Amino acid sequence: MTEARQRLSQEVRGRRGRAVDPGWANRRLLLRGAETLSDRAVARLRTVFDTDDPTGQLKAAWEAKEQLRALLSSGSLEEAGDHLWILEGLVGATPTPETKRLLRTVTRWWAEIEVLIVTGATTAKVEANNTAIKNIKRCEARYGWSGTGWQGRSWSSSPGL
Repeated sequence: MTEARQRLSQEVRGRRGRAVDPGWANRRLLLRGAETLSDRAVARLRTVFDTDDPTGQLKAAWEAKEQLRALLSSGSLEEAGDHLWILEGLVGATPTPETKRLLRTVTRWWAEIEVLIVTGATTAKVEANNTAIKNIKRCEARYGWSGTGWQGRSWSSSPGL
């Protein structure tokens, strides 16, 4: 979404977005899920599409994003296949660089997406552990902690202590 919004701003205005531009002012709204939008937010989103999207490409990118969210939350492979078919139709109707890349990525990862839908298994726990390990290593590097004790530092010379 962000890349589509930025590209369209450059193409239409020849510059980056500014606070007075509806697309830039509501950039976070474009990233939210449709089901989380209040009536007021939906009205603001319509305003963005009506006033700041003369080509319809921003709306197409938003619809593709929402279709991907529906696909990934599908309860069955049949339902996911239907969402993929709809996504292919959306991309075919308004092919933008961002939506074509999204569809290409989904197509390449389809086997893994099927596993997600059937089993509900993700790599979230592994990713969380990897993040924790990285944070520990950052602390080791910053404060000199090796896991077995301080490396030649006394408590008084340690930063932040």
